[in-house]
Amino acid sequence: MVTGKYKAQLWDKRSNNFLDSPPGMGMHVEVKDPNNKVLLSKTYGSEGAFTFTSHTPGEQQICIHSNSTKWSLFAGGKIRVYLDIQVGEHTNDYGKIAEKDKLTELQLRVRQLLDQVEQIQKEQNYQRVRESRFRQTSESTNSRVLWWSLAQTCVLVLAGVWQMRHLKGFFEAKKTCLNNDTLHIFLNVFMKFCPKHFVLS
Repeated sequence: MVTGKYKAQLWDKRSNNFLDSPPGMGMHVEVKDPNNKVLLSKTYGSEGAFTFTSHTPGEQQICIHSNSTKWSLFAGGKIRVYLDIQVGEHTNDYGKIAEKDKLTELQLRVRQLLDQVEQIQKEQNYQRVRESRFRQTSESTNSRVLWWSLAQTCVLVLAGVWQMRHLKGFFEAKKTCLNNDTLHIFLNVFMKFCPKHFVLS
């Protein structure tokens, strides 16, 4: 269980300070769980308290805003909100509980210990959920890194094979061109020194 107490103040240009809000100002409180499910959506006054219980471990979203824009315009666009959040057994007022249920001091102490044990159990469950999520994230990351490494290796191998074939064809073409040029040079030299004994067709 989570209990929140808030107090909104408006900016006063005359005193150059934040002052208590007028009674007509309302504040809308909306609470969402980690699955984006709305747990609480209610309009309160400029000062109040709200309570909610979430059965889903994780980060809870608490959004507090004015229910009317005229107050923010009146305050020059400045609203200050004091917020006090209490979680778990700290939200229980054991003095009122003892008066209501007529508990002795020993019974009240046992009640406090039971609440603390319940809170510890919830914290352990939350830690297990966090550990499970972290393990899933780590495994997913490791799998992606492995596949990325394999993809890089395949690309490098294919690029190397293509470069080798391209260079092989390039040098073979150069070699054929050089052989033809060498043959023509040899024939020209031979014809120059032996023009009567050799006729080039």
